[in-house]
Amino acid sequence: MGVLDLIKYLMFVFNVLVFGGGIGLLSVGTWAAADPNGFQTIIVSSPLLNAGAYLIIFVGVALAFLGFLGCFGAIKENRSTLLLFFVLVLLVFSVEIVAAALILVNRKQIKAEFFLSDLQRNYQGDNASDVFSTSWNTIMIAFSCCGISGPDDFGNCSHFQEQQPNELWPHACCTRDRPLHTGQLLDWKRCRQRDPEYLNSQGCFPTIAWMLQKYISIPGACGLGVLTIEMFAMFFAFCLYRYYD
Repeated sequence: MGVLDLIKYLMFVFNVLVFGGGIGLLSVGTWAAADPNGFQTIIVSSPLLNAGAYLIIFVGVALAFLGFLGCFGAIKENRSTLLLFFVLVLLVFSVEIVAAALILVNRKQIKAEFFLSDLQRNYQGDNASDVFSTSWNTIMIAFSCCGISGPDDFGNCSHFQEQQPNELWPHACCTRDRPLHTGQLLDWKRCRQRDPEYLNSQGCFPTIAWMLQKYISIPGACGLGVLTIEMFAMFFAFCLYRYYD
């Protein structure tokens, strides 16, 4: 096997990997857009997660197409196709690098205050039917936590306090016989008295941070692998382009 045949073979292999990486990103983007954990519903002030999911879907579709294009160029030994492939992959590669940099920069800005303002502005109570409130109730009951940093988050002129001025915090903050909506409150009166055995005084921010990390880490790991494959694919496309001159 000559050098040209070897490069042609490697070009084909890496473009199959690019195609597979595109399908993988498309699957991950679809998973993120479907929001299986209901995480997006508790971040109503920022559309970044939803937009990021659709961006991953777009990149996945683009890479699947480019993988096919690269295989076609290698098999047909078409210089124009190889050049087009190289330029398009370079553009996608650049977009991914910029997106990764933005994620790293903005991830440090996500603090408890970011979620607290949403909670105080939009949470309506235990019996509310809106998605935001029901999602928060589910989180607080399932993870035995309360608010962002604790029960006092529901004071301080929050929307919950305006609607229910006689309540210090929602029933979802109180301990139950089991961590489900159908679970019975152990003692609402002692919960109102801040009895530590009947009030979940720990905030939910550690849980939210873990969910956010899960949301970012899966697409991030897939994206890192695809970036590596793209670099090899561009290198072999450039080599074949020079050889076919």
